[in-house]
Order: sequence, then C-alpha cells, then structure tokens
Amino acid sequence: MIPLRDDIPSRSVPVVTIVLIVLNALVYLYEVSLGAGAGDVGDPGAVRAFMFEFGATPCRLSGACVGIDDFPSPLVTVFTSMFMHSLNPIHVAGNMLYLWIFGDNIEDSLGHGRFLVFYLLAGVGAAISQTLIAPRSAVPMIGASGAVSGVLAAYVLLFPYATILTLVGFAFFWRFVHIPAMVMIGFWVVMQLLFGYLTMSASTRGAESGGVAWFAHIGGFLAGAVLLFLLRPRRSVPS
Repeated sequence: MIPLRDDIPSRSVPVVTIVLIVLNALVYLYEVSLGAGAGDVGDPGAVRAFMFEFGATPCRLSGACVGIDDFPSPLVTVFTSMFMHSLNPIHVAGNMLYLWIFGDNIEDSLGHGRFLVFYLLAGVGAAISQTLIAPRSAVPMIGASGAVSGVLAAYVLLFPYATILTLVGFAFFWRFVHIPAMVMIGFWVVMQLLFGYLTMSASTRGAESGGVAWFAHIGGFLAGAVLLFLLRPRRSVPS
C-alpha cells in the first residue's frame, strides 16, 4: 500500500516537517556522492564507513561492543542515524512520503517546537527498543522509520477516522482506494509485529535475519503514543 494523501487539511505551514524532509534528502545525496570522484555513484566502501561511523549501533549503545571507536559518541549517533538511509532510494522516499502525508497534521496539532521534540524523541525510543532486543548487534541502525512510526501512532490516535487515498495492488494490477487511517495504520502495526516475531524466531534458531529493524518501528510507534499523551495537542482536532 502506498499512501498518497489524507483528507485532513493542515491549518499551518508544516515548517518542521519540510525541514526534516530536506535534511534527510541532503544527507541521502551526500551518501550517493561518496566515492563519486572515483567514477562510482555511491561507493559501497565509503558509504559503509559513513554508516558505521554515524549509524546507531546497538552494541555501542549498550556497551557490549569491544574495540570499537567511541567517536562520535553513541548518544550522538542516535540522532544522526535518523537522517541516514541506505542507497536504495525507496528507503528514503518511502519514509519521507509517510512523513509528508502524516507529519503535517501532527505538527499542526502540537505546534512546530513540540513536534520537533516529539519526532526526535520518537526516534530515540525506536533506537532504545531495538537495542533492548539486540544489545550485542554490531549492525548500525539507520533511517527515519522509527521517528516516522511515532508520527503514525500520533496520527491514528488523533485522526482515526481520517481517510487516506492509497495506491493498492500487485505487479500490473493497481487501483486507488480510500482507506480509513485506523485500518491502514492498524495493518501496518500488525505487519511490524509479525515480521518482528519472525525475525526474533529466526535469530533464536541461529538463522540470518533481514536488515530491517522491526522492533525499532514498534518502539517508535509506542514512544509516539506516549509522547502524544505527554505533549498534548495545543490545537483542537477537527472532527
């Protein structure tokens, strides 16, 4: 499912949302430019080094890593990792699409400053969640998915009956469908829980798991729900 727009108009310019999208795009372009001088578009070695340096590595956050440089500080990487993505453009494009569609309404409800705090802390919650699940993992977490998951939680709590114009389909069969926010985001939550469980089951059997930090998504979602309660919307929510 690819969301395209919702039916809840924003009553203010989503300045923070726009700035976050621009920053993510700039960091992605920087990643792509790494190694360009050698004739490559996104040299894998240079990008890998960049991601290991500024991505949030669970074992660095938990203190389980041995012999790994502590520069920059592991706490700093929790924030820098939120603006980094893999070279696959779908990764950054998907996150920014969700942030654009759902973030403006949360920013409109919380206000610019509180929305920025909300977004960053949701990302922190995502990093903590994944670290608790895999404290010895030396694979860095990157991406805005955890913070965006928090945005989804706030959206479904504030606008459960909003309608999302969504492109649904498979292969050559696609159609536009209007889906209630609670259904779309509810389905998203079920998928995160399912794949998170499958990943954990594979790990306990000693099998290799995929590269998606499913529990970061779940943790970001839960953090978003809690943060919404703590920060409270400053504007009335339209019916």
